[in-house]
Amino acid sequence: MNKNKPEPRRKGSVQIRNKKASFEYSFIDTYTAGIVLTGTEIKSIRLGKASLVDAFCYINNGEIWVKGMNVSPYFYGSYANHESKRDRKLLLTKKEIRKLDADTKSPGFTIIPTLIFIDEHGRAKVRIALAKGKKEFDKRQTLREKDDKREMERAMKRF
Repeated sequence: MNKNKPEPRRKGSVQIRNKKASFEYSFIDTYTAGIVLTGTEIKSIRLGKASLVDAFCYINNGEIWVKGMNVSPYFYGSYANHESKRDRKLLLTKKEIRKLDADTKSPGFTIIPTLIFIDEHGRAKVRIALAKGKKEFDKRQTLREKDDKREMERAMKRF
């Protein structure tokens, strides 16, 4: 068994989350979008080698793009390997893109990718959310609720 060879994952087991997004933003609406990838990119995502930290979406000429998503180069890729931080096109209907475009015109709203996953057909999908930035006191409230929930779970385990 070769130790340098990456382990392939089962179909549908990849779930790459943007954990920071739920702390920084409150989600208004969510959408599931397809993503346009090259061959080495989908192989890296299936191995779980992607990150959504500091990623965001923008709309340009009626198309929605994700910027800042990091997909590590494929281990066995050759000269045809991909750039790790290129802009990638998302696949949504025109109606959904128009709605998102209208919603993001309001101040404080943005589009954030929250999850990358592989569906049952083996295709990579991205869950995006229309989000509004939280204020400092909202973030403190979120932390307080999280701590209270953890304390309640600990108390329930004792009994």
